Amino acid sequence: MENFINRNEERAFLNKEYENKISSLIILYGRRRIGKTALITDFGRDKNMLYFLASEESEKENLNAFKALAADYTINELLKSASVDSWDVVFKTLINTNPAEKKLIIIDEFQYLGKSNPAFPSVFQRIWDTILKNKNVMVILCGSLISMMEAQTLSYSSPLYGRRTGQIKLQQIKFKHYNEFFKDKSRKELIEYYSVTGGVPKYIELLKDGKDVYTSIEKNILSKQSFLYEEPTFLLQNEVSEIGSYFSIIKAIAAGNQKLSKISSALEIKQTSITKYLQTLISLDILERQVPITEANPEKSKKGLYKIKDNFLAFWFNFVYPNKSFIEMDRPDFVMNKIRNNFIDNHVAHIYEDICIEKMWDLNTKNTWNFNFDKAGHYWNSNTEIDVVAFDSTGNDIIFGECKYTEKKMDVDIFFTLVQKAKEVIWKNNNRREWYILFSINGFTNEMMKLAESRNDISLCN
Repeated sequence: MENFINRNEERAFLNKEYENKISSLIILYGRRRIGKTALITDFGRDKNMLYFLASEESEKENLNAFKALAADYTINELLKSASVDSWDVVFKTLINTNPAEKKLIIIDEFQYLGKSNPAFPSVFQRIWDTILKNKNVMVILCGSLISMMEAQTLSYSSPLYGRRTGQIKLQQIKFKHYNEFFKDKSRKELIEYYSVTGGVPKYIELLKDGKDVYTSIEKNILSKQSFLYEEPTFLLQNEVSEIGSYFSIIKAIAAGNQKLSKISSALEIKQTSITKYLQTLISLDILERQVPITEANPEKSKKGLYKIKDNFLAFWFNFVYPNKSFIEMDRPDFVMNKIRNNFIDNHVAHIYEDICIEKMWDLNTKNTWNFNFDKAGHYWNSNTEIDVVAFDSTGNDIIFGECKYTEKKMDVDIFFTLVQKAKEVIWKNNNRREWYILFSINGFTNEMMKLAESRNDISLCN
C-alpha cells in the first residue's frame, strides 16, 4: 500500500511488548491478504529484525534457509558453511551473538513448519523454554491458515499453549478508516467499494484505481486472469477438505437461506450433518451467527440466522459463483448487466446496515445521547425487522434505527413506520425511554428535518 493505514492498536501492543525487558512470544494470525506481513515488517523496520518466511517445502529445506538467513544476520561464516541438522544450533547462535542487543525474530507462515513436521510445535516449545525464554528477544510467529495456527500455537493441546505472552488475530479494517485509502471518493462511492472489498487491504489496493466500482469489478473480479476470480477457492482449499460441501453451504446462505432449517432444506441434508461445517466457517471468519440483539441467551436462541461475514465473499457468492458458466463462456458482459441491476438493492443496501451499526458505536463515544448503550445490532421477529436496535442493558434507554440506501430522500413516513415497529420489541416495555435514529445515504426531506428539529428523541445521520 502507498500508506500504512490504521492498525494503531496492534502496533502499540507490539511496541509495548518489544520494550519489555523480558522475552516476548507473540502469535499473530489472520486470513490471507489481511495485512499481517505488512504490519510486522513495518513494525520491525527500525529494529534489529530477522524475518524468515517459511515455505511448503520439507522441514530440512526450511532449516537450511533459516540457517543461511541467521548466518547473514549474525555475520557468522562458520554457521553459513556448517551442516546443521538441528534448529537448536541456529537459535543458540542467534541468541548468543551480541546478547545485549534486543533481537526481533519473525517466522512468517509458521504453520508450514508444523505441516511438514507435526512435531515442530514441540521442537519450538523446547527451543523457547531452553534457549529463548528470559533472553533479550521478541519472537513473532505469524500465519495465514487460521485453523492450523490455532491448532499449532493456541489450542490447549498445543505444546506451545501457555508460552505466548500475547496474540493478535488481525481483522479487517473498519469502514471508518476507508477514506484513508480513497482520498477522492464520495461517501456513497466509499460504501459501494467497501461492499465489495470489505476491509482487506490487498483487495482495496487492487480495486482502488478504477473510475467507478463497476469498472473495478469487471477488471479485477470477472476477469478469469485476476486472482480475485478464484480467490474464495484458494482461501478455503488450504483450510478445509470437502471444499465442495462448504461452497454449497455458503451458496445456499447467499441465496437467502439463513436459518438452519432452510439451509438444510435447500441442500436436502439433515441439520445435524451441516452443523460442523457451519462451525468451521464461523471459526474461519467466513460466516457469523446472528440473533436478535434483545435475546437474553444468544447461544441458546432458536432465532439464529447465518450470514456471510466477509463482504467480498458475500459479493462473490451472490454474483460470481452462480454465473461462472457465463464468464467461462466469455460472457462477462451478461454478468456485469446482472450486477448493475442488482448490486445496490441486493448487496450494498445490506452492507450499509452494518456500516450504520459501526457508526452507532462511534456516536456512542461522542455523547450523542445522555446515556451510553452497551449492545447494538439487528432485531427481527416473525412479523417485522428493525435495522438497528441499541440499548443500555443496565438502564432503561433503547434506540431504534432505520437505514435506507436509496435514491430517494427519507421522509416522515419511514419514521412513523419505525415507531410502530418498535412496539413489537419486547424489552422493558413498562418502563423504557425510546430514542430514534435515521440513516439515509441521500439525506432527508424538509418535512423529516423539521420533525427532527421539533423533537429531542430523533437523530439524523447519513
